[in-house]
Amino acid sequence: MHAHRGPFGDKWFNGGVPTRDGDRDYQAGLGTVLREWGRIGVTGFGGPPTHIALLRKLCVDRRGWLDAAEFEDAIAACNLLPGPASTELAIFCAWRVRGRLGAIVGGLAFIVPGLIVILFLAALFLAGSPPLWVRGAGAGAGAAVAAVAVQAGWTLLVPSWKRASARDAGPAGGDAGPADPDAGPADPDAGPADPDAGPAGRARAARIRWTAYLVAGAASAATIGPWLVLVLLGCGLIELAVRQRGRAGPRQWRWLGRRSAGMAAIAPLFPAVGGGVLASVAWVAFKVGALSFGGGFVIIPLMQADAVGRHWMTGAQFLNAVALGQITPGPVVQTVAAVGYAAAGLPGGLLASAVAFTPSFAFVLVGGRYFSRLRGNRYAQSFLDGSGPAAIGAILGSAIPLARELSVGWQFAVLGAAAVLLLALRRGVVLTLLSAAATGVIIALAGGPLPG
Repeated sequence: MHAHRGPFGDKWFNGGVPTRDGDRDYQAGLGTVLREWGRIGVTGFGGPPTHIALLRKLCVDRRGWLDAAEFEDAIAACNLLPGPASTELAIFCAWRVRGRLGAIVGGLAFIVPGLIVILFLAALFLAGSPPLWVRGAGAGAGAAVAAVAVQAGWTLLVPSWKRASARDAGPAGGDAGPADPDAGPADPDAGPADPDAGPAGRARAARIRWTAYLVAGAASAATIGPWLVLVLLGCGLIELAVRQRGRAGPRQWRWLGRRSAGMAAIAPLFPAVGGGVLASVAWVAFKVGALSFGGGFVIIPLMQADAVGRHWMTGAQFLNAVALGQITPGPVVQTVAAVGYAAAGLPGGLLASAVAFTPSFAFVLVGGRYFSRLRGNRYAQSFLDGSGPAAIGAILGSAIPLARELSVGWQFAVLGAAAVLLLALRRGVVLTLLSAAATGVIIALAGGPLPG
C-alpha cells in the first residue's frame, strides 16, 4: 500500500487506516472518530460538564489518547477562548487523535445530532399554530429557564471568587504562575513591580475588581444585552492593564493599544448590521461563536434583543428556544439555531449554526498546537481574570430579562419550584426542564391559561 494525500494535506493509507499528520502519529481512524464523537453528540445531555466528563472518559481513561495533564491544559485553553468551550474541547481532542481532517469530522459528529434535534423541535414549537400540548410544554419549560440561568451562574461563582482571592496573595503577586513562553527579555523602561502593598493588599484589590466586573456583567445582561460583548471585552482589557501595570514597557503598551483599538473598532458594527434577515442572523451567530466569553447562558442576552426586538419570535417563544437548547444533546449554543429558524426558516437555522461554530473550528485548526502554551500565557490569563467574572455576572443577570417574559401566574410557581429543584435539591437541568414541561402540559390539557 502507498500513502495518499487528502484535501487538507493529511496522509492516510488506503482504507482509512491512519499513518501520520506532519510529525505526529495518528491514533485512530476517521471511522473511530466519527463513531465515538457522534456517540457523545447523541448522548451528551446536560451541557459542558457532561461533555467534558464524556471526553475525559473516552480520550484519557478508556483509550489513553491524551494524558491527564494535556487534557487539563486543553480545558484551560478552551476556557480562555471565546465561544462554546466544550465544543472547542471536542474539536481539539479529535484533532489530537486524527489531525485536521479528524477535527472536522469529530466536530461535526459532535454538533450535527443536536442540530437535527433542535431544528425539528423548533419547527414543532415555533409553528404558527402548535398543538395545545406543545404550547403547554413550552410554557412550562420556558418558565424554568430563569432558574437554570441562576443555577448555571452559581456553580461558577464560588470557584471564581476563591481564585480571585488567592491569585494575588502569593509572594510574587498575580503572575506567580509559569513564565510566559512568549515573553522577551526584560524591558529596560519597565517600571517597578506591583505597587500594591503586600499580598493582603493585592488580594483585597483583586476581590474589589472581581466584584466590579461581576456587577458590570450582570447589569449589562439585564439592561443592554446586545452590547454585552463590549462589556466582557472591556473588563478583560481593564484587568490586563491593571495586572501589567508597572511590568509593561513601551512595547507592551503599544501591543495592548493596538488590540484595544481593534476591539473598539468592532463597536460600530453592532448597529450597522441589519440590512437583510440572513445578514442579521449571521451577525447574531457571530457574536455567539466568536465574541462571547463564558459560553452557555452568556449567549442569552446577546440573542434576546435581536430575536424579540426584530420580531423573529415572541418572548415566550424565545424562552422555548432557550429551553430547547438545554434539553437537546450536544452544545447548548445550539439555541442560536432555533433563533435562526424563527427568523428565516431552515436556511436561517443552518446558517446560524454554521456561523456560530465556524470560529471554534478555526481556533483549533489554526492554534491547537499552541494550546499548552496558552494556559501559561499571563496576558491571556489576565484577560480572563477580568472577562470571566463579567461573564458569570452576565449569566446571573440573564435571569432578569428571562423572568420578565413570564406572563401567566402558574409560570411563576413553576419558576419557584425549578429554583428549589436546582439550587436546594441539586437536581439536574434536563430533569428539571422536563418536569416543568410536563407540568405545563397537564395545566394546558386541564384548560389552564397559556401565554399569548
